[in-house]
Amino acid sequence: MFTVYAISSIGRSYIYVGLTSNLENRIHRHNSGYERTTRPYLPFKLLYRKEFQTRLEAREHEKYLKTTAGKRKLLNT
Repeated sequence: MFTVYAISSIGRSYIYVGLTSNLENRIHRHNSGYERTTRPYLPFKLLYRKEFQTRLEAREHEKYLKTTAGKRKLLNT
């Protein structure tokens, strides 16, 4: 199982979209400052998640969520 997720910075206007096979560990890494990309925007809350059977399906959905239309969808959830 692969999960596409979006996390939102609690203190700033920032949304990060990613893909993982272990969501709990991945969010922990973001909130602990292990990921350089998201470190300046700590802390985060889970905004969105969706599971897929294959990595290919998950990657396609992740790409969509990173577009302007995808970000709008996330903001309206």
